[in-house]
Amino acid sequence: MLDERVLSVLARLEEQDRSEPEAGLPAAERARQVEPTTGRFLFALAASQAGVEVLEIGGSRGYSSIWLAAGARILGGRVVSLEQDPVKCQAWRTNVSDAGLEEWAEVVEGDAFETLRATEDVFDLVFLDAEKDDYEELFALIRRLLEPGALVVADNVTSHAETLAAYSRARQSDPTVVSVTVPLDRGLEVTAVVGDVPAA
Repeated sequence: MLDERVLSVLARLEEQDRSEPEAGLPAAERARQVEPTTGRFLFALAASQAGVEVLEIGGSRGYSSIWLAAGARILGGRVVSLEQDPVKCQAWRTNVSDAGLEEWAEVVEGDAFETLRATEDVFDLVFLDAEKDDYEELFALIRRLLEPGALVVADNVTSHAETLAAYSRARQSDPTVVSVTVPLDRGLEVTAVVGDVPAA
């Protein structure tokens, strides 16, 4: 639920996100978090499933993780967030703790490719918000962790269409999923798994 503790941390992170470009902080050091409306969309998806298992690829300082975890705790789910930057991981832990959500979310520090290759966990909802050139390879790694009924939400598909239009086309031409580009904020590709993993 969106209690005052959660909302206060979200508001603080939103203010930081607004101020960082003005302060001249290099892009790699910024949070580069989703818009609040995308956060609410993620919250709704996570809140709608009992026991939802959420995977986030690209946790940054935890803004979208907080939206996902606040939704997941309603019906007893959890969030696993992958983030490589150790400074951002520390900020993630602080922010998620400040929001009172550490029971429902954890960050896994390290290379997402290595983590995904090693995991056998199955997920119901995946939020993909990593480096844009990596989306296709990351999707290939997570596909085996998804059963029919799972959702994958990929961010930035219209704001970075020069890179990610191919990602959207690939999802929309795959007969084992149903995928649509949602024109919310920077553009989301929402992909529902309807069939088994395609044969290699």
